[in-house]
Amino acid sequence: MELLDRWLSAASRHNAVLLLFVVCCGVTVIGAMVIRDMQSANSEAQRMYKSSVDGLEEIGELQYDAQETRRTTLYALTTTDSNLQVEYADQTREADRRVRNGIAEYARQAKGPEEQALADRLNRDWTAYLNVRDEVLASILEGSTTEAVSLDLAGGVPAFERVRQDLNEVKRLFGEDASREQASLAESSRRSSSRIVGILSFTFLLSAAAIWAIQRSQMLGRMQLAKLQMEFVASVSHELRTPLAVIRSAADNIADGLVKNKESLIRYGTVLQHQSRSMGELVDQILLFASTEDRKRRVVLQPLAVERIMDVVLADTEALIRESGFTLELETEPNLPVVMADLPGITQCLRNLVGNAVKYGGADHKVTLRVSTSPGGDKSPGEVRIAVSDRGIGIDSSEIGRIFEPFYRSPRVHASQIHGTGLGLALARRLAESMGGSLSVHSQVAVGSTFTLHLPLAQGEDLQPAVDEGRPSRMSIT
Repeated sequence: MELLDRWLSAASRHNAVLLLFVVCCGVTVIGAMVIRDMQSANSEAQRMYKSSVDGLEEIGELQYDAQETRRTTLYALTTTDSNLQVEYADQTREADRRVRNGIAEYARQAKGPEEQALADRLNRDWTAYLNVRDEVLASILEGSTTEAVSLDLAGGVPAFERVRQDLNEVKRLFGEDASREQASLAESSRRSSSRIVGILSFTFLLSAAAIWAIQRSQMLGRMQLAKLQMEFVASVSHELRTPLAVIRSAADNIADGLVKNKESLIRYGTVLQHQSRSMGELVDQILLFASTEDRKRRVVLQPLAVERIMDVVLADTEALIRESGFTLELETEPNLPVVMADLPGITQCLRNLVGNAVKYGGADHKVTLRVSTSPGGDKSPGEVRIAVSDRGIGIDSSEIGRIFEPFYRSPRVHASQIHGTGLGLALARRLAESMGGSLSVHSQVAVGSTFTLHLPLAQGEDLQPAVDEGRPSRMSIT
């Protein structure tokens, strides 16, 4: 159950679309199977019907032609008109030809040894009858009607009776074969019905399971969000409580007259200034995140020189770097192009990344900013990449996919007692995307992390900045 909940929790982050896609695919496959079974049963029924109709028609024609052969022979026996006798003789031979063709076709379509043996016997009996009939016709044409009648009674009648019995046997075997095919079709129909019932039952169970899974994933998602929000409230409370406690203590000491000399007053003023600035930055970050959450914040993109952006970022992070005892090293390429960005947004984004590098930078106490360009192709204008690197605790590969989620904080970070709100990276990504850029990460546990901001280049020759030959490509802040 725990494994299922983890899977459902992962699926809930994709808005249950994956589960609905799986259900649709399952229903589509099942529907195709039902349609295939129905088409197969329909084709089999049509084939059996056609085979039965064609078989009965062939047997009926064979019996009719055999009777026609016998009937025209009798007509020749009962008339004294020589012209009619010749005509009837021709008719009986024509009917005989059709009977021979029918027997040959029956022998060719014989499905088993029993039918093949019956076809051979029918052919022998028919040949025997024709031998007698030819003698009868010869006597008739010679004018010996009495002799012809005697020959027919002696040999023709019993020979034709054997042929008639053979034809009845053919009809019986055909009926048995049709009955077997009908039974097979009925069994196939029952199997198809059973499969359809099973498939529909499976579809119902799959749909019910999918509905349950979607509801449970949504519940797990809401529970997870509630947990993250509670952790966020606890983190914010801690982040606010600490500076408030310091401010209250300093204010009480000043109010109680414990701060008497100028040096102490300056020291307490610096503490109050630092803690109030930390509280203000925290509140600003929360408000900024809320504005990006409901999309109330609208950015105005304008062409900006990368050098100006880096000047503002260095100025904003100088105090943080100095107070934390870190060193910030800037490495830039010469002749950087102009990017389309929002200066407050990109400054806030990079300030969050630098702040994270300081917070999780470990004992190395070094942060590196690398600015480089990537040439575009036929359809891409290119981009500027601003990478913020540290040599800190790093991020496990299993957590990379979640670090940009609002309120998410790694269990290792909790275990290390590193405080935070879980909003910094989520806000940085939203700011990057609002400017048409993106934010990527490469990290390795115990080695460090590199977060790279990708910004699109401005278009047009008039937007290229003037090259400052005196600007260093490498500098550091301590």
